Amino acid sequence: MTFSAGEKFAQQLDAEDPLRSFRERFHLPLGNNGEPLIYFAGNSLGLMPKSARKVVEQELDDWAKLGVDAHLAGKAPWYSYHETLREPIARVAGAQPNEVICMNSLTVNLHLMMATFYRPTKSRFKILMEDPAFPSDTYAIKTQIIHHGLDLREALILARPREGEFTVGTEEILDLIEKHAEELAVVLIGGVNFFTGQLFDIPTITAAGRKRGITVGVDLAHAIGNVPLSLHDWSVDFAVWCSYKYLNAGPGAVAGAFVHERHATNTNLPRLAGWFGNDPATRFRMHLEPEFIPVPSADGWQISNPPILSMAPLRTSLAIFEEAGMDALRQKSIKLTNYLQFLLEGRGSSKLFNVITPRDADERGCQLSIQAQDYPKELFAKLEAAGVKCDFREPNVIRAAPTPLYNTFHEVWRFASILRCRD
Repeated sequence: MTFSAGEKFAQQLDAEDPLRSFRERFHLPLGNNGEPLIYFAGNSLGLMPKSARKVVEQELDDWAKLGVDAHLAGKAPWYSYHETLREPIARVAGAQPNEVICMNSLTVNLHLMMATFYRPTKSRFKILMEDPAFPSDTYAIKTQIIHHGLDLREALILARPREGEFTVGTEEILDLIEKHAEELAVVLIGGVNFFTGQLFDIPTITAAGRKRGITVGVDLAHAIGNVPLSLHDWSVDFAVWCSYKYLNAGPGAVAGAFVHERHATNTNLPRLAGWFGNDPATRFRMHLEPEFIPVPSADGWQISNPPILSMAPLRTSLAIFEEAGMDALRQKSIKLTNYLQFLLEGRGSSKLFNVITPRDADERGCQLSIQAQDYPKELFAKLEAAGVKCDFREPNVIRAAPTPLYNTFHEVWRFASILRCRD
């Protein structure tokens, strides 16, 4: 659509927004003036759904009143609590219900997936990932390589941006896959890059890897709840994610994993096992059944019993996603970032900063990464002083993520006005 730079146009966009009422479902942090902050930090920690308090208090009440009996007699029995998340998270991930499990934290889940899917041989032992990847992914992958007694210089292949660019083109990744096809064991890609906000072409990369017999995994930390996903149809081998960013489940909330059904139903796959991944029919026979018999689904990678207080807020957030719909959220997200891009490209802006996130809306999520030309920390401090909550990445990048569930077009207009002001 054609945008206008005036404030009334932003207000008109908000008045016409079919998702505008969802903002009222969240607690909005207040600034020193008592007014809501411009909260563009959902890529770090999503806001708290107002409904989260009630569902957490319900679990606390069940604990207080029932003790251990709440595992089976609670309002939402703890023993099967993870099952309440299965279908809604599967819809957000574009997966079959038996392909997903909410458990642990993202990096723990990545290690569990690598224990199954990274089985290096003399000929196939290399791992390809983008650079920069989220640091925890980098640490996990490097330690996996070292754990197998391999040399990092030989086993790790990094897809880097070309000189003078910030994002990694799909063609560069495909070329590396083809070049190292006979040696690659795993391709691990971030669905949306944490630093640049680039949305990778997951289906194309997956198809290229699987064509050459390479396992393809995806870190969806910045993608799930941000962009529509079709993990099953894309035939991704495995994926992991956290739920405290765009899924709004709270700090350190339970993470998740996807295992394609061709693997999930294969109970012979090696894995690191725990008692909640064991067949429920024999799980409580304990020492009488010493052999591990995995559940023939993604549940077979579950290590421990569900972390109830960590899962409860996710239930409420997923209910909001069910009501809003990922397609509608994506449409608003594209409109928000296109509008922000338009405002940031106004007269004289190129002397102050440039956007390093891809211009094509199909190649980004709801985050724009803004590289400051001069005095980046001072520019970020100006935003904070004006009531903006986003984040800063060294050496000179400001990440701003207008999130469609609770951010407005007028907030985008105000943010751009503050950023472009030279005073």
